[in-house]
Amino acid sequence: MTVPASNTYIIGDIHGCLGRIEKLLQIIDPHPERDLMVFLGDYVDRGPDPKGVVDLLIRVKAEHPSTVFLRGNHEEMFLNYLGGDNELLFFLNGGGPTLESYGLDFVYPASFEDLPEEHRRFYGSLKPYLELKDYVLVHAGLRPGVPLEDQDPKDLVWIRQDFIYSEHDFGKTVVFGHTVQPRPLVMHNKIGIDTGAVYGGRLTCLVLPEEEFVSV
Repeated sequence: MTVPASNTYIIGDIHGCLGRIEKLLQIIDPHPERDLMVFLGDYVDRGPDPKGVVDLLIRVKAEHPSTVFLRGNHEEMFLNYLGGDNELLFFLNGGGPTLESYGLDFVYPASFEDLPEEHRRFYGSLKPYLELKDYVLVHAGLRPGVPLEDQDPKDLVWIRQDFIYSEHDFGKTVVFGHTVQPRPLVMHNKIGIDTGAVYGGRLTCLVLPEEEFVSV
């Protein structure tokens, strides 16, 4: 029997949209041993059930051990808030639904220790980027002209225009989320897959090596 070639499934910004990610996973149906799944960050904030999304992703990792989760700017803001920093930035960027989903109080600031233990492990495991043979996967993008190993961690989760409008050859195609597009952005040096699920758009998955898109 011929074993099918493995795929890599790269999933964009979920933002608490539990129903969307459940439906998308049902459609792509990755093989737990052959296929790689990579999530580009922004699991929390703005949407209706951030905690439910993280619960689901923890189960996904248990069933598909090769799954990789990247860190988005919204995870960074949430963790900073739990550490006592940038409270206003967190709330201005849709942090309220995240606290509500965790049952945490707006008046008495929460701490990292208030999260379930498995969620603390999840947030602590998030990676800044993932390098594949022909691709670099990252939440927001890369600073043009800066080697991958020297990239500023802040740029990896926050950069926009300096990356989006760049024609720079990064050596590999950069796959990213973070910046909402009405449809996947495909350029010679980058592929953007945040298609605004939380704003009424779609949740998109890029399938490699075919570079095909699945959206719900």
